[in-house]
Amino acid sequence: QVQLVESGGNLVQPGGSLRLSCAASRSINSDYIMGWYRQAPGKQRELVANIFSGRINYGDSMKGRCTISIDNAKNTVYLQMNSLEPEDTAVYYCRAYRILGSNQYWGQGTQVTVSA
Repeated sequence: QVQLVESGGNLVQPGGSLRLSCAASRSINSDYIMGWYRQAPGKQRELVANIFSGRINYGDSMKGRCTISIDNAKNTVYLQMNSLEPEDTAVYYCRAYRILGSNQYWGQGTQVTVSA
């Protein structure tokens, strides 16, 4: 099992940027698909981006406006978000998907609010 702690969420104005961090309690370099998801009020949780062994997939919601990266030495996954818009307002969650056993683990989320 892996524990995940997100940070970096904040209130930003439209057009602003944020860098989210997801710190994992153990090594996540080979056994886990790491990803960022978001959930806005009244909406389903959706994929923002995930990464595994250097392969990156982006969801449609923020493609072109975000970059996912991982620092294996620090067991930390990052999400750089740019050109934020009010519709990006959501709780952003980090997920670790363990391939062996097909288990998934979620962080508690970090709030991102884009508003003037």
